Amino acid sequence: MTFRQFAYRNVVRNSRIYGAFFMASFFSVAVFFIYSMLMFHPDIEQGILGEASLIGMVGAEIVLVLFTLFFLYYSMSAFLEARSHEFAILLHLGMEKRQMNKLVFLETMIIGSGSIFVGIIFGFSFSKFFFMIVREILHLDDLPLYVSWEPFLLTIGVFTSAFVVISFISVYFTRERKLRDLLKGSDYLNSVSTYSKTRAVFGITLILSTYVLSFIVAKTSLIELSILIPFLATFGTYYFFSDSLPCFLDKARGKRKFHWQRYRLLSLAEQTHIMMDNVKMFFVVTMVSTMAFLSVGALATMSSYTINYDRLNPLGLVYKGDVDNPYERNHIASLRIELEEKGLSYHLSRFVVIKQTSSYTHNEVEVFRESDMNVLLSSYSYPLLDMAPGEAVFIPYSEESLNKLKNKVVHTVLEENSIPITIDSVYPKIVFPGSIVSVNSIVISDEDFVKLIKPITDKNVDQPIYHLFTFYIPQWMETKDIGKDINTLEAAQYFYKKNKFSPFYFENAGLNYSYILATYSLFTLVGVLVATVFLLAAGSFVYFKLHASLEREKRKFDVLKRMGLTDTELKKLVNRHLFPQFFLPWGVAMMHSLFAFLMVQGILKDIANISIAKEVVLSFSFFVLIQVVYFYLIRWRYISHIRS
Repeated sequence: MTFRQFAYRNVVRNSRIYGAFFMASFFSVAVFFIYSMLMFHPDIEQGILGEASLIGMVGAEIVLVLFTLFFLYYSMSAFLEARSHEFAILLHLGMEKRQMNKLVFLETMIIGSGSIFVGIIFGFSFSKFFFMIVREILHLDDLPLYVSWEPFLLTIGVFTSAFVVISFISVYFTRERKLRDLLKGSDYLNSVSTYSKTRAVFGITLILSTYVLSFIVAKTSLIELSILIPFLATFGTYYFFSDSLPCFLDKARGKRKFHWQRYRLLSLAEQTHIMMDNVKMFFVVTMVSTMAFLSVGALATMSSYTINYDRLNPLGLVYKGDVDNPYERNHIASLRIELEEKGLSYHLSRFVVIKQTSSYTHNEVEVFRESDMNVLLSSYSYPLLDMAPGEAVFIPYSEESLNKLKNKVVHTVLEENSIPITIDSVYPKIVFPGSIVSVNSIVISDEDFVKLIKPITDKNVDQPIYHLFTFYIPQWMETKDIGKDINTLEAAQYFYKKNKFSPFYFENAGLNYSYILATYSLFTLVGVLVATVFLLAAGSFVYFKLHASLEREKRKFDVLKRMGLTDTELKKLVNRHLFPQFFLPWGVAMMHSLFAFLMVQGILKDIANISIAKEVVLSFSFFVLIQVVYFYLIRWRYISHIRS
């Protein structure tokens, strides 16, 4: 038998151990290959997002490669640890360390070559299916399956390099082990570790500080503070597992009335040992799970905004310009012609908006005419306004403002023209998009509006008088091709041009929605696959660690069974042994994610006034269900091995 045959048979004999490693590796290869097929596709940049779709694919590739390198290294380390007793026997029989390193390298490359081959076949088989999805996402006419050497060469090159690097690194970090330590196998890990009370308090303090900062950002929208949160959470999580948790368990063991109770005596002693020996594993699983939660949570956030877009943007087209805007007549005429040519029904409303200073707040107020507003309200089939002179109504800029202004009564004077008004109600429906009206917008009667001869006198206020044209279009999702020339001109003049702002602003809800929907769908495609890799890896870390110490655990339970441990008691002990390893990191990750989404919710309320609570709850429930199923699957395999 040659040395290569010996390496091959080692892999085959240890197929139970290497099976999970192979599955996770081949799945990573398959996902990477699919993204490579999309990235090199000649038609991928022709979609509505253009080069942004290509950037998304490249970003996903980079994340997958970096994470896969770390994942492969950790997996290889766990499996080499599980086979340390076997390596000790080979060294004792006369194998040189150089030969053992070569053996590990050959075994790694055999597994790597197999996972690359199967992963590419699997990825290519499902490429057409993903192309069909991406074609709809990017609004392409066609995205045919193609054959090119570039995706194959990139995937083979990247993952072959990854397996070579990982095999050398794994060998390098295990070559200093002494023979007597290798003979102990996983018992080599049973070193006595200590914790620091100072670091224990520091870890709890950092995590609490993270949560407090998230709460502050959610309430105040001070986004600058959010920069500190990832660093505090990372260091706090590590110190929590390395010192805070062992300190807590040590205190619990000191309470004899609590500690010396049937299963607690064994389970607390075992959990203390597990926590001290698996700090890095718990830390990694927590951070990886947090990234998976945040990825899916971000998709849920975008989904909420996409679903509520028509409610937040009730108008199809909006055109806003200065009173001396030279493009106004031609632009409005061209928009009407395009809508009629496309066969879209619409209702056009024209507003003259005058800004005034309120004596109540001393801030600027945008004033709308009652008759102009009723023209728009009639197109919505909303209740019309009927106001007497001196009366006014708030225009809501968000659903939250409806509740704030519902019972508010303001007596004020429009200072420039000395017109006293009383604002005692808010219109009960969202009429304008939040990007059009200011937070201080009111409607007054026609009799009062004709008295507004003088606009606001503050020189720092832009557009003291402006014209607003609104197109209410029932089929607003079909307007994405309307006003392309206006969009092009606006893009050229939107920011400063000869020290003056662009004289007009144009908003196309259909076009904006198509961009948002395409972006959301692209992120969904990228995010779900990346999150799946993260989740698979997070569960695999625990699985690999259990396999590394499986023989030692079997010997321990064999002793307990000889002492009279029943099958029911065995299951209870196994539950207490496995439960913290699976659910403690996920619990911490969920707490991190919960406060992160609390912060995001606070920011979104100010920007788009949407709630993501429902989406976050559904996402977390889905993750909990996955983890429970995975826990019982591993528990079943674990108990069956211990019983054998």
